[in-house]
Amino acid sequence: MRNLPPPDSDSSPLGLEEWIGIIIAITTIGGILIGVLGQRQKGLNLQQWIGSLTSEPTTEAPEEPKVTSPIAEEIPTRQTVSSAPLATDSPSPSPAVAAAPESPEEGEAFPEIARAVPLAPIVSAPRTETPTETTTETAEIPRETPEATPTPTPTETPDAAVNFTDIPDNYWASPYITALVQREIMSGFPEDNTFKPNNSINRAEFAALLRSAFDQQATLETPKFQDVSSDFWAWSAIQETSKTNFLRGYPNNTFQPKQPISKVQVLVALASGLGLEATQPAQEVLQTYQDSDQIPEYAREKVSAATEAGIVVNYPNPESLNPTQDATRAEVAAMVYQALVEAGKADTVTSEYVVNP
Repeated sequence: MRNLPPPDSDSSPLGLEEWIGIIIAITTIGGILIGVLGQRQKGLNLQQWIGSLTSEPTTEAPEEPKVTSPIAEEIPTRQTVSSAPLATDSPSPSPAVAAAPESPEEGEAFPEIARAVPLAPIVSAPRTETPTETTTETAEIPRETPEATPTPTPTETPDAAVNFTDIPDNYWASPYITALVQREIMSGFPEDNTFKPNNSINRAEFAALLRSAFDQQATLETPKFQDVSSDFWAWSAIQETSKTNFLRGYPNNTFQPKQPISKVQVLVALASGLGLEATQPAQEVLQTYQDSDQIPEYAREKVSAATEAGIVVNYPNPESLNPTQDATRAEVAAMVYQALVEAGKADTVTSEYVVNP
């Protein structure tokens, strides 16, 4: 029997199964290497691929490059927000403005975009509204003026009947008296339904009559007459007719309201209040009257102007003025009405007693 040496403990012969495992491992590693090399050619990073297998996917990394896209998408929204005037000063920004980045670099860029965008809407908005407002205003102006102008036309006389027991229809001053009574400028005596045409009229009554007949503008200062107190019944009428230059006081600063007014004073008052001026020499015009020498010197120019204007009415003789006599109520009615005709506030009344120089 042959003695064999004992087996070497350091040697480890591989069996068939070991070699098969080695071949499979080499094949697997080779396949992995071939696959990695193929993915790298397609732009895949091996480290990212391995990291994706070992760690959780990061959401911020792939969304990094998308920061520029929402900025570009928010530009139209900034245009709508900035369409209102002073969009940069608006205290309540829209959601698009609130979502803008807060970094100084990006915050400085956005105001430039917002300032450039609102230029067109700011200019166009007011221009579309202003023409509509101007057209409506200009269209209303011509509609108001024709309605206001024809109203103050007191040329028409009322149709109310006036019947006084002492004024017959054929009375020479009947048309004048009727017209003034209908206009409520003069009135009769209701206790006996008379007018008393031949009675005189005092200066206070004449002042009240003038205030009712005319609406002249005040051109003089308020007078202070010593004989007219503020509790006098005709105080306001005397004040108004004095400021409009119809009636003036006497040199001693009195008005003498209860004094009967003369015919020449009536003519001077009417010519002065209406601002009438003689166009011809007074001497030539006054030759129409047989008693022209009785006209006071201070009244000659105004009586001449009143004569040219057709205000003088003389009954029964047109050539006889009787300037210093007290004017009767019928004469005052006739001359005041003729003054209204001269002022364009009454229709002409035909009478043979109107003086035409």
